Amino acid sequence: MGYKRLAFGSAADALKLIFREEPPTDEEIEQMDLFNISEIKKPKGGGLEIKFFDRLKPLERLSEMTANEGENSALPFYEALNNGAKALLGRGADE
Repeated sequence: MGYKRLAFGSAADALKLIFREEPPTDEEIEQMDLFNISEIKKPKGGGLEIKFFDRLKPLERLSEMTANEGENSALPFYEALNNGAKALLGRGADE
């Protein structure tokens, strides 16, 4: 889920970018987890400026989502699991 990645994602690959002596190759960039980065700038004076997404907004949204879940929040999952098992056994979902 995107909210979880924004709220709890690692900034390690962004730090690797900042402290590199040489620019990374395209292949290295593709392997990096840069999901939390909102903007990258290379100022005229050198260096690298990285801005991250705000972690509080996804945390607030996740909090709202879990607060709205009731006691039966797992019921749709179990119904889908049951229907999948019945489909594998060749029975209809309504049986």
